[in-house]
Amino acid sequence: MSELQVAPEANNFGAAITGVDLSQPLDTQTVKEIRQHWLAHQVIYFPDQPLEHCQLERFTRYFGDFGNDPYVQSIDQHQHILEIRREPSEAVAPFGGSWHSDWSFQAAPPSATLLHAKIIPPHGGDTHYADGFRAYEQLDPALRQEIEHLVAVHSARRPYSHEGYQRSGGDQRSMTILPNDDAWRTQEHPLIRTHAESGRKALWVNPVYTITIKDMPEPEADTLLQRLFDHALQEKFVYKHKWSANMLTMWDNRSVQHCAQGGYDGYRRVLHRTTVAGEQPH
Repeated sequence: MSELQVAPEANNFGAAITGVDLSQPLDTQTVKEIRQHWLAHQVIYFPDQPLEHCQLERFTRYFGDFGNDPYVQSIDQHQHILEIRREPSEAVAPFGGSWHSDWSFQAAPPSATLLHAKIIPPHGGDTHYADGFRAYEQLDPALRQEIEHLVAVHSARRPYSHEGYQRSGGDQRSMTILPNDDAWRTQEHPLIRTHAESGRKALWVNPVYTITIKDMPEPEADTLLQRLFDHALQEKFVYKHKWSANMLTMWDNRSVQHCAQGGYDGYRRVLHRTTVAGEQPH
């Protein structure tokens, strides 16, 4: 049995976990404790964890079935691992370089995303995370009441339709993106999401995939969404995560949105990503 040491970040949003070797099978109690820390801190990270593909897959599966990861080519012989790669010469923005919750356009988006760092540049390349729980709790009470029962419309069209792919310079990436007309489909989710395990409420909209609000005129919806984005992404709600090689980071996609940062032109950056299947938001 492992003896976990946990070092929380500010506001208990984010925490480093040491005292465990993720390359080895974990006992039930250790997995239960890790899950509790993940739920409590939303973003957890494990420094110095060299992992083979099968070890990353095994750790992911402790938390549920694999998620469904469309629009990006997986690595050979490992259909649930995506390689997040940017080469030194790439002129386009980093993959995931706008604020989003992973696959929020799905009927049941992932509950968790895991990223394992393989090659990390000497500077830049951080990932920023925004806390949807505190964003909801610190909304103006009148605004909170106004939006409590609104329904947001999500779509993958901006990054993953053929038009969006070309507009973003997708064909210049070293990653293999798989644009598809399916990206034009829409999915409705509550604007305020109740977490399935903790019962806490989160402001659950994001600038990439949330395209409008159901039954609201477009100009009015655009204005309200921008107001909510501006609120949710305030500095006080953001944890700025710094990577190191072999670090594994896992976050709760049901309450967190994130954004990959640049600042490392001329250097290669490679990470491997898995997701854990989630439930339909309510």
